[in-house]
Amino acid sequence: MDFSSAMLPRVLFLLLLLVFCSSGAEVVTVDVHAAKDFIKSGCKYLDVRTVEEYKKGHVGADKIFNIPYMFITPEGRVKNPQFLEEVSSACNKEDHLIVGCQSGVRSLYATSDLLTAGFKDVSNMGGGYLAWVESGYPVKKPEAENVSLLPKPEAEL
Repeated sequence: MDFSSAMLPRVLFLLLLLVFCSSGAEVVTVDVHAAKDFIKSGCKYLDVRTVEEYKKGHVGADKIFNIPYMFITPEGRVKNPQFLEEVSSACNKEDHLIVGCQSGVRSLYATSDLLTAGFKDVSNMGGGYLAWVESGYPVKKPEAENVSLLPKPEAEL
């Protein structure tokens, strides 16, 4: 059997799965309905998407912060080397955190890393922001909010 470049994504996925499963951290994944209830009760929401993704829209929560788990570079996605340090400076290891991304994959890895680093009460939001939006839950779109602050053209006044 010849190894082709088409097999590379599968091999990388299996390697990541092996690393994830051997990390020792047992990740709890909650659906968006449970996540919404946790957020409503005061839990912090950690959005691990890129800043660009976050600015396009994010979960409507009072206690939300954006710390990217990965960056997009010319070489592809690269893990944020300061991720754990940045999260540690934003919250305590005892805080209840709900971790979300676009579809639930990055947040799964981020949650595992946080648990391995000693965070006590961290849950992954299954389905991510896409599932949140699909469920019709509140979202905030900062770019749209900024646009509304611009003066209206004279024709609209």
